[in-house]
Amino acid sequence: MRFTSQTSSDGVTEQFFTLDEIPGVLWTPDDAPGTRPLILLGHGGGQHKTAPTIVSQARRYAAEGFAVVAIDAPNHGDRPKDEEFGRVVAEMRAGMASGENPGVAVAGMHGHLAGRSVADWRAVLTEVQRLDRVGVGPVGYCGMSMGCGLGIPLVAAEPRIRAAVLGLLGVYGLAEEAARVTVPVRFLMQWDDRLVPRDQGLALFDALASPQKTLHVNPGAHGDVPSFEMDSALRFLARHLT
Repeated sequence: MRFTSQTSSDGVTEQFFTLDEIPGVLWTPDDAPGTRPLILLGHGGGQHKTAPTIVSQARRYAAEGFAVVAIDAPNHGDRPKDEEFGRVVAEMRAGMASGENPGVAVAGMHGHLAGRSVADWRAVLTEVQRLDRVGVGPVGYCGMSMGCGLGIPLVAAEPRIRAAVLGLLGVYGLAEEAARVTVPVRFLMQWDDRLVPRDQGLALFDALASPQKTLHVNPGAHGDVPSFEMDSALRFLARHLT
């Protein structure tokens, strides 16, 4: 892992890094060495590691004593775009424009990225936990929309993750992995989401095998998650990781 820049403000240190070809950002409390809980933040489709919602969430969590890391998903942010991904996205957009079920199209795109994304996250997790200011403490995951689509396979495969905040996605292509998620889960839905039909979001929540899972539903469209849900997510992760 190679750090490329470091800044500090409002009690939070922000460090950009690369691990092999994976670009990422680590946020930690200033001048606070020692083991602490770590939260992995997965961004949405078409976004990146420094999208405004990711940065604001990361800084809030770091100010509360957590270490937080975000990386660019394959074919997003500062990562190169491959031709196959371009073809998959073009097919997804064409299908949605012609009236096909958006869940099926989105699942195809997520399926194209998931294997590589899981490997990336596991490698970054291992390296970040070797740092003095993080250490081998409990780990949580938080990701909405594509962050959920790539996060469920990760949570299912990675035993170091002990709790997850997920949502804004339907069950297409995820039922098998969701059945292997047994950690506590907080799941968010938007009741008027045109990209994720209600029955598909409910089906994904139902498919999660966790005996400790809660469903939080709010009115509004796909991107209209109320800010208080992120505050509540912080309390959920604190409860299970500290």
